[in-house]
Amino acid sequence: MSRKPKQPGISRRGLIGAAGAGAVLAVSPFRINLARAQEAPIRIGFPVPLTGPYGTEAQDQVNCAQLAIAEFNAGGGLNGRKAELVVRDDKLNPGEGATRALELIENEKVNFIVGSLSASVQLAVNNVTKERGIIYNSISQSDAINEAADFSKFTFHEAMTPHLTAGAVGRYVFPKFGKKVAFLTADYAYGHEMVRGFKKAGEAFGIEPLEDIRHPLATTDFSTLLPRIQAMKPDVLIISNFGRDQQIALKQATDFGLKKSIQIVAPILLYTGRQAAGAQAFQGVIGGTSYYWGVGDQVASAKALNEAFGKLYANKYPSDYGAMGYAGVRTLLEASKAAGSVETDKVIAAMEALKYDYYKGPQYYRKCDHQSVQSVFIIQSKAQGQRNPSDVFEVISTEAPNEANLRTCDELGHKA
Repeated sequence: MSRKPKQPGISRRGLIGAAGAGAVLAVSPFRINLARAQEAPIRIGFPVPLTGPYGTEAQDQVNCAQLAIAEFNAGGGLNGRKAELVVRDDKLNPGEGATRALELIENEKVNFIVGSLSASVQLAVNNVTKERGIIYNSISQSDAINEAADFSKFTFHEAMTPHLTAGAVGRYVFPKFGKKVAFLTADYAYGHEMVRGFKKAGEAFGIEPLEDIRHPLATTDFSTLLPRIQAMKPDVLIISNFGRDQQIALKQATDFGLKKSIQIVAPILLYTGRQAAGAQAFQGVIGGTSYYWGVGDQVASAKALNEAFGKLYANKYPSDYGAMGYAGVRTLLEASKAAGSVETDKVIAAMEALKYDYYKGPQYYRKCDHQSVQSVFIIQSKAQGQRNPSDVFEVISTEAPNEANLRTCDELGHKA
């Protein structure tokens, strides 16, 4: 047998050394990268509108999301693996929201995304996440995100839907205050979907829908619109807007004397808005909410959230949309623990199996559209002089979790 000539300069010891080095180069990077991936923090992207008319509510979402992160890490994380929140300002703009989502996925390498505080922005974020196979848990109201055209297996919706919210409020209001109903509506998806929900709920009570007067976002003067509403002589005025728009509209409706003859309703009464605008503007107004800290007197998980938030944030109470930020993040972290992994399909399966009570009573995600099935609290603004400055609402009714109050899977376009 012929032998190959020796290669100059390579000894047996050198050959062994070279083989060892080759093994390091061939195998170790994979093992090292895998180990690093398993040890790296679980990163949750969090795009919300920190600037703009919803900035106060968005900051509360961040604060509550940080609480969920802190609790997860204090509990040992996922087999010692901690989590972190990566916050971005979507500026209440769909294009900005999509850009920030893409940045979070491609540059920040987030495992999941939670966030948004606008129907249109959440749809833009959802388009990005579903194209890239990243789980997204939305914490803003929307009907469209559940529909087959926008939904994907990566899409979850922790927030209530306008159909659910308006339905619950309408079922309480319409039998008590009359059938002639006027609308003052923010002219974008949130407002439109709320009006549709009220009209649908009102069919069972024979309501007479009057004019739907629409206004752009960030309106500061409703003085030309309110006299038109007064002239209609409605029994009920439903003001479907949000944030500073809601505060200004209610202040001016009070100044114009509408409350003397009309029951004013808002599908969502905001805790932050009531604190900012004061008792007079909100006095007597009825609305719905996903959460109010006062339910902690009856709901153990709400009491626990109130106490944990107060310890972290100088004895303050979590707001309605803030609490959704907490739940939106916590559900993903708890599902990761249940799955023992952040691998997408395993976490999706764990999310679909969750039966949870993190802040407001029992909830679960309906499988066809990943909508969180949950209670709706009907609240009315209190007058001044309550037990503390945060004691601003009274819970006057609770609609229990019930899939029958959601649009059906067939209506949404999901095939059986």
